[in-house]
Amino acid sequence: MAQRKIPLLILILIVVSTGIFAKKKTLRFNQNGVFKIVQFTDTHYYFDSPKSAVVIEMMNEVLDAEKPDLVIFTGDVVTLAPLEKGWRAITEPIVKRQISWAVTLGNHDDEQDQKREAILPLIKDIPYNVTLEGDKKVYGHGNYVLPIQSQLANKTVALLYCMDSNAYTSIEGVGKYGWFRRSQIDWYSQTSSRWTKKNGGTPLPALAFFHIPLPEYTQAWEKGDLEPIGVKNEEVCSPVVNTGMFATMLQQGDVMGTFVGHDHVNDYVAALHGIALTYGRFSGGASTYGDLTNGARVIVLEEGKRQFTTWIRVRGGEKINEVTY
Repeated sequence: MAQRKIPLLILILIVVSTGIFAKKKTLRFNQNGVFKIVQFTDTHYYFDSPKSAVVIEMMNEVLDAEKPDLVIFTGDVVTLAPLEKGWRAITEPIVKRQISWAVTLGNHDDEQDQKREAILPLIKDIPYNVTLEGDKKVYGHGNYVLPIQSQLANKTVALLYCMDSNAYTSIEGVGKYGWFRRSQIDWYSQTSSRWTKKNGGTPLPALAFFHIPLPEYTQAWEKGDLEPIGVKNEEVCSPVVNTGMFATMLQQGDVMGTFVGHDHVNDYVAALHGIALTYGRFSGGASTYGDLTNGARVIVLEEGKRQFTTWIRVRGGEKINEVTY
């Protein structure tokens, strides 16, 4: 039987349209002045494993319920080889819905068949990925900022900082987990100052996403500005060295909240000195520890307002712990 040939014009249209739909989108507030983010964290995804089936199930539920403008993975995403197949599988629910997505690395992402510096190049061509590799002179892999444009004009009105909180301590006997290095703090401070200058001297509303919680997360839970919302079922696994990222955020005046993962059975929001220190909801399955029903954190920004609203959407559909800060 002779093969049927696709007409050349149709083939060209398919190629062109695929390229259009798969290109990186400009992040922008919608016509209602709203920008919605879904944070998935600590999925610890295993490619083609029953242990991770509930991860994809939950992601499909959350994405259909929330219809976000952006998805951010905050580390420990694919933690078993083959990593490339794992990344393509876990992003498939996002790609098929044509949603922009970004990544910050965790301490387990590079423990299999790829080195840390290879992860972001490995996934850069997956459609709708807006992750940036960042300045090579800055320590770590993936320190970058995502501007959000106004609904009405090509003007940046909010910022999302995405940073590599690194993996493990580099000094023997000094705790277990890594910390932000001086070049990263300088990068954040200088980037923030440039955007503030562009905005006439007023800091833009900003959020920050990374994997390992800052040491101040413990202080915020114990004696913060407001009663914590959510649970703390394990100690905060932060670095024992405090290099001053939180203090720099206070000085810069733009970051309203930070969003991390790492600790699978903590999901609280607590505030300290006017910054909301927030955990995502554990998004993983049976491939790792944790007895919370997996889910995601949802964050909603409104254009022109220096505040955000957030809640958790768990597998099965329940929406819990909503708060505006």
